[in-house]
Amino acid sequence: MTGDPEKPEPIEPGVFERELDEHGLFEWLDLGLVSVEPGRAVFEVPFDEKFANIGSGSVHGGVTATVIDTASAFALRSTFEDPETVGLTTTDLDVRYVRPARNDLRVEATVVRAGGTMGYTDCEVTTVHEGERKTVATGGTSYRLFRE
Repeated sequence: MTGDPEKPEPIEPGVFERELDEHGLFEWLDLGLVSVEPGRAVFEVPFDEKFANIGSGSVHGGVTATVIDTASAFALRSTFEDPETVGLTTTDLDVRYVRPARNDLRVEATVVRAGGTMGYTDCEVTTVHEGERKTVATGGTSYRLFRE
């Protein structure tokens, strides 16, 4: 117990990994969980030609939007007492594309607020470009939270 009612307990290892292994979309994306802690989730998606836009070869924006939405959901779920049984749904998804990605994606979602019925996140998607980690997209979400 942390003793602080505003700060949830650390997430038990394996809670979210089981879900990733059993979800068809996450499996298709080869979505990998890097870390999850209360109010924050980090995922990686290895580059795959099946995600590439025709002509440019860069990662399709829909993949980027999907990982923003997914990481946001996991970050919000991490703020609940029992993250495995949380009910939530996206009410708004905002993505700002900064540069094309032609390598693996890394997305970090941070909870801005997890209230009684609504939750909000900020996200950054990065990739390695010319030897440096660069931002390819930023965004955020709002979610309806079902606490009961």
